[in-house]
Amino acid sequence: MKLTKMSHACVRLEKDGRTLVLDPGGFSEEDAALGADAILVTHEHPDHFDEFRLRAAMENNPAAQIWTLRSVAEKISAAFPGRVHTVGHGDTFTAAGFDVQVHGELHAVIHPDIPRITNVGYLVDGGKVFHPGDALTVPDHPVETLMLPVMAPWSKISEVIDYVREVRPRRAYDIHDALLTDLARPIYDRQIGQLGGSQHLRLTPGTSADL
Repeated sequence: MKLTKMSHACVRLEKDGRTLVLDPGGFSEEDAALGADAILVTHEHPDHFDEFRLRAAMENNPAAQIWTLRSVAEKISAAFPGRVHTVGHGDTFTAAGFDVQVHGELHAVIHPDIPRITNVGYLVDGGKVFHPGDALTVPDHPVETLMLPVMAPWSKISEVIDYVREVRPRRAYDIHDALLTDLARPIYDRQIGQLGGSQHLRLTPGTSADL
């Protein structure tokens, strides 16, 4: 499997000539989802869900399909009848040849005064990759590669470190990093790398790794 990091929370997975894209949102490249055979969206926030990018991908490939939670499906399903699938915690499905399990139900708490929205994470190919969206969900399954929301308005670094410790992946790649400046990156790299207990890695947007 080939993993390509796009900007912010978006990643592309390729296997056997097919492509799965997760969270092509407004902070990602305009063509982040183009060429996708399947798209997974974790929740409705615009840095994870961008209707323009989804429409472009679906029109580019008439066979492409989307799996997402209800709040997102309601916004786009009418435009692509039969191609948008609603999922929730505990569901399993196959998308573009990838086996996917759905974990989690709610977005992390931003502030007690802000109502929580729904959020799901996706465990791909039996734990080869886990993308939690905007939550620190721990799946009930070993994780080889954790896509780690490294910096967000709803988290602090101690929570990120403890999340890595709890999931115990073989490796953790940073995502959700558009707001993390280059000046601060070495601090996060050092502290997560030293304290998380797992290999901590970072890909610049557009670069890839083989898993």
